[in-house]
This record gives sequence, structure tokens and C-alpha cells, in this order.
Amino acid sequence: MLRRILFFLLIFSLFGSAQSKHPFTFEDMMQLKRVGEPVVSPDGKWVGFSAVDVNLDANTKTPHLWIVSLAGGESKRLTPASGAGEDRVRFSPDGKRVIFESDRGGGTQIWAQGFDAAAGVLTGDPKKVTTISTEASGGTWAPDGKSVLFVSSVFPDCKDDACNKQRDEERAKSKVKARTYDKLMFRHWNHYYDGKKSHLFIVPIESGVGLDLTPGDYDVPPFSLGGQDQYAFSPDGKEVAYTCNTDETEATSTNSDVFVVPSGGGTAKRITTNPGSDGTPIYSPDGKYIAYRSQLRGGYESDRFRLMLYERATGKITDLAPNFDRWVDAIAWSPDSKTIYLTAGNEGRSPIYQITVGGENPWPQELVDGYNDSPTPTPDGKSLVFDTMSISAPNEIYTAPLLFAQCRMAFPPNAYSVPDCLVSKAKPLTHMNDEVLSKVAMEPMESFWFAGAAKEKVQGFLIRPPGFDKNKKYAVKYLIHGGPQGAWGDDWSYRWNPELFAANGYVVVMVNFHGSTGYGQKFIDAINGNWGGAPFDDLMLGLDYAEKSYPFIDKGRECALGASYGGYAINWIEGHSDRFKCLVSHDGMFNTESAFGTTEELWFNEWEFKGTPWTDREMYRKWSPHLAAANFKTPMLVVHGQLDYRLDVSEGFQMFTTLQRLKVPSKLLYFPDEGHWVLKPQNGRFWYQTVNGWVDEWTKAGK
Repeated sequence: MLRRILFFLLIFSLFGSAQSKHPFTFEDMMQLKRVGEPVVSPDGKWVGFSAVDVNLDANTKTPHLWIVSLAGGESKRLTPASGAGEDRVRFSPDGKRVIFESDRGGGTQIWAQGFDAAAGVLTGDPKKVTTISTEASGGTWAPDGKSVLFVSSVFPDCKDDACNKQRDEERAKSKVKARTYDKLMFRHWNHYYDGKKSHLFIVPIESGVGLDLTPGDYDVPPFSLGGQDQYAFSPDGKEVAYTCNTDETEATSTNSDVFVVPSGGGTAKRITTNPGSDGTPIYSPDGKYIAYRSQLRGGYESDRFRLMLYERATGKITDLAPNFDRWVDAIAWSPDSKTIYLTAGNEGRSPIYQITVGGENPWPQELVDGYNDSPTPTPDGKSLVFDTMSISAPNEIYTAPLLFAQCRMAFPPNAYSVPDCLVSKAKPLTHMNDEVLSKVAMEPMESFWFAGAAKEKVQGFLIRPPGFDKNKKYAVKYLIHGGPQGAWGDDWSYRWNPELFAANGYVVVMVNFHGSTGYGQKFIDAINGNWGGAPFDDLMLGLDYAEKSYPFIDKGRECALGASYGGYAINWIEGHSDRFKCLVSHDGMFNTESAFGTTEELWFNEWEFKGTPWTDREMYRKWSPHLAAANFKTPMLVVHGQLDYRLDVSEGFQMFTTLQRLKVPSKLLYFPDEGHWVLKPQNGRFWYQTVNGWVDEWTKAGK
């Protein structure tokens, strides 16, 4: 009798737990902590990281420092939950101090504080390491722990900080806000050029004035939307490697190179001459090599990222995996300098691979499946620390052992398959978001393959709504990714979150059309000069396949949504298909010729459309959505931000104006304070409300 009672109590508990979960909401998403890259302490006992707290009411995002034992246990704060916030923790080489960046006291600077390695806590009061008026970020310890490398944007012709400070004060006080420009690029991403360039500085940790290691009218490091540092110390601390683009016209060049300069200052030396992008230099621990990432084709930001090796003694450069047809992303050396760990996107995942330097088989072996980033070996070389995300959970920090019996090696033709013997080895170190996610109902992402353009295999994904009932029919949100050289996959996003789109009762469908990453460079290149061709065919064929394969899809109630290239695709669909009940175009290109004249990174348009509007106008006109305006009839929501200089706000205005003149049901969502992405928390909430409301309006049964 007792067993029966306990059994029913257990069943009731499990049933009640399932019933207590609710569909994912925007407010749930804002409660999640945004975990940053892991940083392992020199003794291998601790992993430091930052985690961003979002305050929706205050409309703020504030990072704070955390720490977790590599042996396991609860994560704990290193810095207070209140205050200005802190980011980018770095342990000193002896493990007795940390540096971090914070804008406490006004203006972001590098700070240092004592660290008790036994207890895993900060000690003493924080000390400001930098006091530069132009602010400081990106702090990195010198190997001897006596100085710190950092980045600051300064006026190139100023010889000291007093000059920078005076120049800024004069500009702030001036009644004239006009600026003159005599070259491209005069604006970039979301800001206008103010005459400053980012430079690398080195400053003594105790006291002193920062020394500019990279004087000149160039950005060091170049502009980046994320990823690893573009600079590093040599193991002996005598040299710094960094990335810089010295071409005359930045707007048409992707030709960044790797340079080295003495850490005490002096003449820099260029060590790469490839016409494409070279960057992310990382010294081997034994000091013999510099590993870096390289793109061979100049002017093409979406060429394959290769793993290259520079031998410091001879200057010899080697492509470590010439036949590995995937983009190399994050890279890290093993402590013994014999192995490089890397991540690379592959068919909706981003596994961790390893490659042996100087090995007989130049092919990465897959170590850990999933969607991973920031692989970091522990000092003893026995474990790997990294962060992992999925479609249903944001970043958490994981660890996996490195010393184990080798399982099946991955070589062509099965190069991208998963060695199952290693997958179960990875385990989470942090559980920052378990509590919030435990209350949320989400459905897993399903993968499907179909015959796309030219009958080539194309991958798609589908997410069912929470509480899915196979006997019901569901409306569809068809999401189209940007880039265009991007991809959907088993990863997390706060801006276009598939689970959040599914949460209010929709089936979400996504397709990685020709041009998407993770399927080889030939597949990526198929979109060049073909924007409305093969990708459009893939999108239509992929939706055809989903409609036929999933009987719960109501093909009479489908809405397509996309941003950036996805916005372009929506604009193209508007003039070339009437299968959708509604469309949402965010930051979409409407007129290819006007977009050329208002963008900032001209290499993108010149590569994708095979020249300029005056050298190959037919290519621009062939793929311009505005020329099909006579066919526009599907209701559309147009979204654009005033500060978007990648795709100027005028593109959105032109689309909305055209729709209104044609009397096509349409609405404009305009953000005066956002750029290419909607980043402010309350703006994000309004964006989701408006977008989902538009889809609801047009996909109601019988609409």
C-alpha cells in the first residue's frame, strides 16, 4: 500500500511539474544571465567569467564578475551585484591579482585587485591601473605580471593624453557640431568617425604613463563585432603581435595583416602579406609559433577562415588544415604547444576540434559536439573549459577531459561526423540560468534535409510550439537569417529567438539556403552575384518540403520574417511570391544601387554584386527588389533603425513609402536610437510585441 501511495505521489509530482511550466516570454528571456567567456586561473583551480544582468524596468544591461571551481560547485560573485559593473576578468600570471574593466568613477578604465586563490575571493580595495582620458578596455597581463596591455581610441596626431583631453574638451564646448571628411569611411556600423583611432598601449601595473605601441592613423585592433582578441603578448613578454589594416581606403578593403612590435616600443614588422584578412594572432606557449586565422581572397569578408602557422625563427607560413572546408573560429594552444583546439561551424552545430601541429594527418579531430565557443585548456593540459549554448538555453560554461583513449579519428570522407565516445564526457560547470529555464516550456529543434537549388542537399530546422497537439493545425513563422553568410543552428539568440517566436502557438521553420555557413565554401560562394536566385529557390523548396512532411502545418497561414540579408529576402519575396499572409522586413535592402551609396563597408556590395553600379549596373538591377514593386501585394511590417549605417534607414523608408503608395497594408516600426540590431531591453520588448502582433493580425483563421 505504501509503495502504491509513493508511486502516485511521484506521478502527481511529475505531472504537476510539467503543468507548472509556461510558454517562454520576453520577460523570462530578460531574467537570464548572459555568461561570458571562461578564463582559467594559473593554478587551474578556478574559472572566472562575467555575467550580464538585465534590468528591464531601468532599461540597463550590467556585467558583473563571477567565479566557479573547476572541481565543481556553485558559482559565486566576485564583485557586488550593485554598482557600475565590471567585465573581462583576467588573472595575473602568479594568480595573486586580477584585472578587469569598469566604468566605476566615470569612464571605463582598467582596475586591479588582489585575489585569494585558496578561497576564490577578491581581497583589498580595487586600484585603478589606467587613468587615460580616452578610456581603456581590453586589458591583458604581461607574462611577468608587471604591466598591462590595453586599447584606447585616441587622436593619431596627439603625442600625449593631455592633447587628447584638450581636443575632446574643445569639441564638447564648441557651438559648431559640423564635421568635414575627405575620405571613406566617414561612418561605420552605428557612429560617425570622430577623428580617433584605436591604439594599443602598455602601462606598468603599479604606476606610470601608458606607452602607445601602435602610433599612426590606423585602428589597432580593427573594428570587430566580437570574437577573440586581435593582439597578444609573446611568452617572454618582449613582443606583442597585433592585427591592423593599413590599406588607404578602409571602406573597400578586408586586407588586415598581423604585425609584431617590441613591447617596450619601437618599429613594427608586418609578418603576413596575404591580400585577404589575417588576424587573431596567438603565440604558442614555447614561443616558436604564432597561430592565426586567414582568408585568402581580398575584398571578401566571407571567404573561408583558415588556420595558419607562422614560424618565428624562419618566417615560414603553413596552412595547418588546407582541406578542412569549414570556417575556423576560436583557437587556443595546448600547454605543451603540440596541439591547437578550435571551433568550426558545421551543419547547425559548432563542435570543438583538435589538430596536432606537425602531425602526419592535417585534419582536425572532433572532440566535443554541440554549439561551443572559447575553448580553453587548463594549465595541466588535462581538461578543456569552454562555453556551450543551444536553441533552448544561453551560454553556460562546460568542461571536458583531454586525457583519454583516442576514439575514431575523423578523416574524409566522414570528416564531419560526430565521435559519440566523446560527447558524453562534457559536463556543465555553471548553472546560472537553470532556475529560470526550469519554469519554461520549450520544444526541441528538429532538423530536416531536402533537395534545394540545383537539387543540392539543403538543411532546414523546425520548432513546434509548447503544448504541441499533433491533431491541430498551426500557423507558421518562417524565419530567414542574415549575413547572408550566416546560419541557423542549435544556438541561442536574444535578438531573433526561435523559441520565443514559437512560444505563442506557432510552428517555426528555418532554412540554411545557399550562402549559409557550415556546409563548405562552395555552398557559401553560391550566393555571390545570385542573391535572388538559388537562395530564393531554397527558401521556397524548403517550405514546400515542410508543408508536405509536417501535416500539422497550415500552409494557408504562413508569415515570413527576416533581418539584414533576411530583410532583403523578404523584400525580394514581396515582388516574387504571394504565398505568405504577411511579411516582416527588418533592416532590408530595397534598392541595391542606393544601398551602395549609403553603406560604409563597400567591399561587401562590390563583392556580392561583382563590382559597382557603374561597372556592372545590370547585376545590381537584376537583384534589386524595388524593380518588382508592381507585384507588391502582401501585407508587410517594415522595421529600421536610424543608426544603422550598414543598411541605411532610407532603405526602410523607401520600402514603406512604396507600399503605402501602392495601398498595400503596411506598417513602419522606426527606432531613432538603434542601429542594425535592437539592443536596448525595452526597445527589444516593443520589437517583439510589434512583430508578433503583426503576425497574429494576419494569420488569424479566416483572415
